[in-house]
Order: sequence, then C-alpha cells, then structure tokens
Amino acid sequence: MGPSRRVLLVITGGIAAYKCLDLIRRLRERGFDVRCVLTEAATHFVTPLSVAALSEHEVASDLFSPTDEARLGHIRLARENDLVVVAPATANILAKMAAGIADDLASTTLLATDRPVLVAPAMNSVMWRSAATQDNLATLVERGVRVVGPADGDLACGDTGPGRMVEPAELLAAVDALLVPDRRLAGRRVLVTSGPTREPVDPVRYLSNYSSGRQGHAIAAAAAAAGADTVLVSGPVDRPDPNGVRSVHVGTAAEMLEACTAELPVDVAVCAAAVADWRVAEIAGGKLSKTEGSPPVLELVENPDILATLATAGARRPNLVIGFAAETSDVVSRATAKRHRKACDWIVANDVSEASGVLGGDHNRVHLVRDNGIEAWPRMTKVEVAGRLVDEIVRALEG
Repeated sequence: MGPSRRVLLVITGGIAAYKCLDLIRRLRERGFDVRCVLTEAATHFVTPLSVAALSEHEVASDLFSPTDEARLGHIRLARENDLVVVAPATANILAKMAAGIADDLASTTLLATDRPVLVAPAMNSVMWRSAATQDNLATLVERGVRVVGPADGDLACGDTGPGRMVEPAELLAAVDALLVPDRRLAGRRVLVTSGPTREPVDPVRYLSNYSSGRQGHAIAAAAAAAGADTVLVSGPVDRPDPNGVRSVHVGTAAEMLEACTAELPVDVAVCAAAVADWRVAEIAGGKLSKTEGSPPVLELVENPDILATLATAGARRPNLVIGFAAETSDVVSRATAKRHRKACDWIVANDVSEASGVLGGDHNRVHLVRDNGIEAWPRMTKVEVAGRLVDEIVRALEG
C-alpha cells in the first residue's frame, strides 16, 4: 500500500473495546503503524499487555507519566500520527471532545491534535438517542470529525437497537478511505438508492418494510471511498448519512423515482432500496377510526418501478444498472427472472427470510446474477459486500 501510515487508536471504556484487538491486527496487516492510548476505564475491558503485544508499541495511558510527559508526550501523540481513531467512542468521550475537556491523556491528546479524527460510537440506545449525545455529535461533525456507526443490534445491556460499535472490517474501510485514497472511480457518477419507502394510508399510518438501509448506505460509502461522485437517495432510516456522499432524503416511491431521474445522467445506478410495491389508491384526509365490525378496505395500486425505469431510460440510461432482489425462497431463480424482466445489467440476490437475519442485520450472503453467470459470495459483513460490489463495478467499467 506504499509507505507506512501512522494511526493513533484511542480506546475508551466500553464493552466493545474487545473489537479493537481485532482492529489493531487488521490495521497491522494493511501496513499501518498503530499507536494506542487507553483510558483508565478501557483497562477494565482490555489489558495494556494485549494491546501492546498486537500493536508492538508501548501503550500510553498516564497523562502525568514522569517519563513521557517530560517529552510532552500528549503533544507528540497528537501530532505524530496521520489519523486519530476513537473506538469505542463512548458518550463520555464524545461529550469531552465537544466541550473541550482535557482531564486525562486521551481527552488531552484529542484536544491537542490537528490530525483528522474518526470516531466509532458505542453505547446504550437510550444514551445514543439522548439530546445531549446527538448535540455533542452534531458539534463534532460540524468541526470535521468523521463518524462511522453505530450499528443496530443486541447490546451488552440486553437492549436491542442502535448503539453497537461497527465491526472491525467497517472501521478498517473507514480508515482506508481517509488514509489510502482510492481513485478507481474518479470522474464517475454513481447513484445509489437505500432504505425503505413509506406509503401513507392516512396522516398517521403508512405501508413500509423492515429495511434498515445498512446495505445501500454501505454501497454509497464504498463508491465514494473509491473516488466516485456519489449521490444517495434514501428512504427513512435510522442511520447517519455516509461521509463524502451527497444524500437526498425521500419518503415515498414516487419521491424516490423523481429524485433518481433528476440525477441522470450517471455512470452507475445501484438500486438497493426496498421500495414498496404498492400504495393506497387514495390517502385518507383524516385518521381512519377504528369502528365495530369490518376493518376499512384499502384499495392498493402499483408503485412506479424505479429499477425498470432507470434500466430503460434510453439515451439517459446509466452504463451499468444494478438491482437487488430480496427473496425468501427460490432466491437465484427469482433473481434471474427479475433481471430479464427489469432489463437491468446485474442483480444482487439475497435471502431475507427471518432465519437469515439479513434485514436489519450486519451481515449478508448474496448471489451476483449477470448475463455471463451466477456467482455465489460467502457470508460477509454488509460493508464487505459493498466493497466487493464496487470492485466488480470498477472491473466492468474498465473492461
């Protein structure tokens, strides 16, 4: 990957600190020189010895070290690295960073750095959603701090929801994007759709699905990381916009189609959104009230087909149109039929049955269906799926 790059990893006190051991290993495999700072709380979850063994550097933790601080150790840590990564980024460290508090080595180093900073939040869902945390995060983003995650899922406290630190592979991809510029898609325009759509029934109800937007957002981030001018058209999701991506937020399928066609021409369109197939023929002006007897009958009409529209856009058709087929059975055969029916170039097919855990989960197992055959990919994280799909897109455009 060229000359070694130096990463300062600040590990704070959360259960997700154990993931940093794998992250250090992965960073070292990629050729990064990794230095680590542990907060006092972090030492309750990982040991300085294990971190030092993996990074092959002494671990820093004491702001008042008589040897390190005699040489202004926190200033050297802050300046002699190319990137500072905070993982897990607890609510406490985010608050300190936002307020400029410097009461230990980690917070002092973060206040003193002039290098890019990447944070990977990890905390309980209620703490994540709190106004204080969201305000602190907004302040940091406004100052240029990059954010990756958090993910949804089971949390150490027993709750389920947003707050899980992203997996090491996703963190590594974010580091790569910042320190190892990928220009393979430079000069290309990529359009990605993501998330569900919501089709109103009345002012308080809607038809939708369980899509989290995790896969579509990961694809948009991977395309941007490869140098593409990337626009993400997203339905309602509980996920931050990816860094380096221009995001357009929509609600309904009709709004998503309008936003997509407004972006043409593009070189590549990846339709990863789980667009509702139907909408109600007439949205009720007031809330439909529950009455005794039969429930109200909803007349449904078909929504516009965004994938087929882009694939048959004539002179404005993207060079490469990729759809997704989320199926619960006969995945490959249904995806193959869909590719021909929609006139798109590729279909990424996946099993979204309840047992697969794909909808809302961190992992995916897909088949890439093309005119020259079907390629089965192993189970991997959605970030890894996104990276591999971008690799295939690059090869197709270069060919």
